Amino acid sequence: MALSQGAATPDEYFDEQWARGADPWEHGTRWYETRKYDLTVAALPRPRYRRSFEPGCGAGFLTRRLAHRSEDHLAMERHPVGVAATRERCADRSTVQVVEGRIPDDWPTGTFDLIVLSEVLYYLDGEDLEACLTKARRSLDAGGHLIAVHYRRDVSAHRWTGDEVHDRLVRLPGWTSLLCGTDVDFRLDVVQPC
Repeated sequence: MALSQGAATPDEYFDEQWARGADPWEHGTRWYETRKYDLTVAALPRPRYRRSFEPGCGAGFLTRRLAHRSEDHLAMERHPVGVAATRERCADRSTVQVVEGRIPDDWPTGTFDLIVLSEVLYYLDGEDLEACLTKARRSLDAGGHLIAVHYRRDVSAHRWTGDEVHDRLVRLPGWTSLLCGTDVDFRLDVVQPC
């Protein structure tokens, strides 16, 4: 599926993927995913967070890992199959709330001391990408952390590459970069408000 210039990934793409089952991207079985999730959690600067937000949680594999680090973790997924998979995967984690929604329109109220943007930003068009980055900056507590991790290679279903969305993130005024890790397959950045 090739995207038209400047377009967001259409809903039909996600409907087709989730129609394949509760783990359509094979996040639970691929070494790339396991390694990426472990490195994402290991890169968090603090051992515990008060309130965290993870939009685009998919089937909840990273969500389950983040639940150990947050007193109140809000996971959001745009598709009901992903919501159900994450709820099931995290059923024994009382600190996890899973909701259906999409960014930027359903960005939650309140503030967070951790925001996790994992393989979600490159599906957005330019306007929604900027809106998400602005909302993330406004809803992050002073001293809080935003961690972003995205696949770096070209994918026809992605509007951007991982490097493109990360370059936009770290160039925004008001952020201090704490860590930038570049792997052959993914890029990981941790930033905090200045």
